[in-house]
Amino acid sequence: MKGKQVLLTGGTGGLGLGVTPAVLAQGADVTIPYRSLKDVERLKGILSPADIARIKFIPANLQDEASVKQVINSMMRVDVLIHLVGGFSMGKTHEYSFDSWKNEFELNLNTTFLTCKYSLKRMLENGYGRIVTVSSRAGVEPAGNLAAYSATKAGVIALTKAIADETKGTNITANTVLPSVIDTPTNRQAMGAENADKWVKPESIAEVICFLASEAAKDVRGAAIPVYGNV
Repeated sequence: MKGKQVLLTGGTGGLGLGVTPAVLAQGADVTIPYRSLKDVERLKGILSPADIARIKFIPANLQDEASVKQVINSMMRVDVLIHLVGGFSMGKTHEYSFDSWKNEFELNLNTTFLTCKYSLKRMLENGYGRIVTVSSRAGVEPAGNLAAYSATKAGVIALTKAIADETKGTNITANTVLPSVIDTPTNRQAMGAENADKWVKPESIAEVICFLASEAAKDVRGAAIPVYGNV
């Protein structure tokens, strides 16, 4: 990815703390939309000054179409989209609120659609692109108490595969990764740390993402790659 312009959403989050350094290590120039300055400072705390200099941080709301469009149009070009934004909440289907259901779709699926839509437009203009989304094991193995999350992540897989089909015959690819439980501070707090040694590390997911985002993955299209750790 040396010299490539990368849009990295969620780059300041728990998974982003593993992915962002890996992308920078490949020599890319990175644009990171953010919501929280505290998270930006946390990321900067693990990076060198030279790496920080290759990141453009832009405040943005990725659930708002105009905001997404503005971020992407501000970039010189979009060679790579790595979309990490997402989250989950739990609850039995008969007790789960419709507002929570809609919020889950906004966060996990609608942000994926908007960033893919506008990134893909730029990629088609330039004749090159790599799109990497993050789904989940729950997208192919839905679990009780995770109906909304499972539905949104299945949607991410379907969206990514549709884009891969639309871009056949071009130098643009679209693929997704399917983590199990990711070993982040948020997940440790939510679920306890007794099984964290079996969870997949952000750095491990980052290696798969960086391959899919590279020129070496030009023949990988529409893949949904499990990254389950030992769960």
